[in-house]
Amino acid sequence: MASSVAVAQPAAIRRKVEAWLDRSDDESVALALRATPVWDGEPVVSIGSVKVRIVPCPTPLAARAALHDRAEDERVVLLTDLSDAELGDGILAHVSQCTVRSVDPWEVVRQLFGGAALDPTLVRTGRWVCDALTDLAPATGWPRPAGTVITRDHALRSLVTAQLGIRPDQIDSAGLLQWTTDAAALLRFTGLPEPIADGLGGYLSDVVGPAAAPILAAVRAGHGTDVIPLGLLVGLLWPDPAPRPAQQTEIAVARVRLEARFGGRRLTDPEAKAFRTAAEAWTDRIADDPGSRGEAGRLHARAETLAADLEMTGLLGGSSILPSGFTHRMRDFAAAVRLAVSGSRPGADQVARAQDALALVEGHRAADTGRIGTARMALRLLRWLSAEDDPKPRTLHEALHRQVRVDGWVDRARLDIFAGDTDPAVAEAYRLLHRAVDTRRGRHDEQFATLLAASTKADEPPGTLLRVEDLLERIVRPVMKRGHRVLLLVMDGMSVAAATELAESVTSGGTWLELAPDGGPRTGVLAALPTVTDVSRCSLFSGRIAVGQQKQEIAALTARFPSAVLLHKGDLRAGAGAALAPDVVAALADETTPLVAAVVNTIDDALDRSEPGTVVWSTETVTAVRDLLALATGRVVIVVSDHGHVIDRGPDGVVRPSPSSENRWRPATPPPGDGEVLVTGSRVAAGDGAVVLPWREDIRYGPRKSGYHGGASAAEAVIPLLVFSAHDEKVLPGWSGAPVASPAWWREPVTAAAPAPAPVRRPASRPPQPAGDTLFDLAAEPAAAPAALPPSLVDRLLASDLYRQRRGTRAPLPDARVAALVAALLARGGRATLETLAAAAEVPAHRIRFTVTALQKLLQVEGYPVLELDPDGHTVKLDQDLLVEQFGLADDR
Repeated sequence: MASSVAVAQPAAIRRKVEAWLDRSDDESVALALRATPVWDGEPVVSIGSVKVRIVPCPTPLAARAALHDRAEDERVVLLTDLSDAELGDGILAHVSQCTVRSVDPWEVVRQLFGGAALDPTLVRTGRWVCDALTDLAPATGWPRPAGTVITRDHALRSLVTAQLGIRPDQIDSAGLLQWTTDAAALLRFTGLPEPIADGLGGYLSDVVGPAAAPILAAVRAGHGTDVIPLGLLVGLLWPDPAPRPAQQTEIAVARVRLEARFGGRRLTDPEAKAFRTAAEAWTDRIADDPGSRGEAGRLHARAETLAADLEMTGLLGGSSILPSGFTHRMRDFAAAVRLAVSGSRPGADQVARAQDALALVEGHRAADTGRIGTARMALRLLRWLSAEDDPKPRTLHEALHRQVRVDGWVDRARLDIFAGDTDPAVAEAYRLLHRAVDTRRGRHDEQFATLLAASTKADEPPGTLLRVEDLLERIVRPVMKRGHRVLLLVMDGMSVAAATELAESVTSGGTWLELAPDGGPRTGVLAALPTVTDVSRCSLFSGRIAVGQQKQEIAALTARFPSAVLLHKGDLRAGAGAALAPDVVAALADETTPLVAAVVNTIDDALDRSEPGTVVWSTETVTAVRDLLALATGRVVIVVSDHGHVIDRGPDGVVRPSPSSENRWRPATPPPGDGEVLVTGSRVAAGDGAVVLPWREDIRYGPRKSGYHGGASAAEAVIPLLVFSAHDEKVLPGWSGAPVASPAWWREPVTAAAPAPAPVRRPASRPPQPAGDTLFDLAAEPAAAPAALPPSLVDRLLASDLYRQRRGTRAPLPDARVAALVAALLARGGRATLETLAAAAEVPAHRIRFTVTALQKLLQVEGYPVLELDPDGHTVKLDQDLLVEQFGLADDR
């Protein structure tokens, strides 16, 4: 009686037949296989050029009939559950090897892999893998294993490659996500028998990790092409850090709605986090590829559509990838700005909240750099507004310095927020902020104009105040007397705000160092009045208040400096292939030409024909400066302007009648009104020595342009002064490397806690020189009183034995400077920018990297990283715990 046997898989039968036919020494006409005598396929199959008839044979009579009915060109396969004895010798005589062969599916698998041995762990994986490897085998068989054993991993990687199209070396979360972008490959997978799909899913979970389960669940639920967008949304529903309490209910509801996209599956926390990480990494990678950015945009848009379907758009602000996430974050920042300016003055907590909101904006991976730049300027203005206003200046000189050292930076930031934002919600916040800034700046301009009018009327001696007509005698000639050749760049229309940008650009390359009197803060120059080119620039070259144009300027300069060369815009232009005219190149190289002066009109030209408020004034946008500096490394470079400018206020501007066509000054009659001041005296070169000048920036009298000058606002009347030397900070006696020029609120965040300790005054690098021995007669700023060092940790460091041992041999840093640097880092949680440290320790900006390196050598005992420079190249990190351990600073009290 026949024993019970399994139904043989068609693929297994075919593989056995192929092996039989491959044997050239076996000419038998029939092959008997032990299997349930059932066959649902075609009765005759072609294997190569051979026709094979497959016949179920439940009885010896059926087997005998199959052999008898065989066509001459056919061979026969008998599927039977009978034993050899039951079939009988008569039938077996026609059968290959005269016996009924068993159909061992694993033996078939061995054959498909070239006959290698089976790894027992592969066999224990389950019957599904045997069936899959048999049924789904490529026509040429499976790839041969590297050794003599078919390992489980080799077999299943081969199966995944064949069915999912993922290369064996790319079976990871990224490869799986890439697979979901191939609709045809997804269709093949969803058509697999359920046991095989389950088995592959289990294997992929083992290899890929927890991300595989949600990916495959979404594919099997029919949402395969949405896998990556779903991964981005999962990041919003399993956020890191944990969600705020107000969001928890919305997140819980959205998670339930999301389950349908995964076939009803509820994701575990590890699965969700792994899935989120994989999806975000995948989109980051293609977003960085210019050829794939369109695909990234499509996936982002699809994720936002799904968010709307799932009613979770309120959570999109948590996304650091989706465009809507950036929009939500920008609006959150705008809300913080609106709140901060809603009162009389922003509080520290309100500014800190805006800082936190901006940090989230900056953390968005697809952030708009232009909009972030404007937001940073808005935050700086909030910090400025949050501080007590400066005391009212007592003198015009003090008011001029306020413009150079504080308000010029305010103007730079104010121009950005005036240009605004495309989002109405953000634009409204910037409008309110601009109004608050304008209120304080307007007060400053009124104070400046009042002092300007009084000083001009009194015809006071300038004292230490530097006037434009005195600049050549008090700045340029002393440099030349010291034997230095000079390049004087007169930047027509450059304001203090524009000069802060240009100075950063010039020094960023490392060639040029900015110098300042006695290494102190920047100073400025007072323009002639009214602040127009024909008056102020001609006065600059004439050495007295004068009116004239290019011809008069050249005559005036050469009368005072016979060997000087003055170049105007037309003189700088060259023919094809040359950046500068040959005469310009020759003049700069000429050892016998001590002074080359060049007028650069780029900024002033923009006031007529461009948008000066949106341009960053750098060596890239003012190319004449770049080209002239490239040829001037043997000269001291002095950069000034003839006047500043204000920008057009658009619909907010006020047009007042005037008998003249000038934009920012008018005759003395009628008397000055609101926002205007009457200025009289010998420094007024128009209106017979009496003119009305507006100090309000929104007033004009003439036709509309992009920007204006002529008035009495500090932005127009204060001329920036910058001095540069190539590499050598000691080239000018009385001048040395300039400190960080930006005010603290430009760099430093506001905290709600107590303010950080004041910076310690750096020790003098040389004894004070008598006033008569300095190069220029500009008074130095009074030194601030040294501040105490409250952090006891700093005191213990300086008093420690190890510090004293290392101090003399490791780095030539004075104790006061070490204390200032370490105190600045401790006060900011162990992190501070190079600019912050330079300002705190009053180290010249160009020398701070060398100073930090010296501090590293001093503090890093046996190479331990007590002090490090962050990979961003700008942030210094102090490991306080390691500092305490290395120097034995634990407080045992």
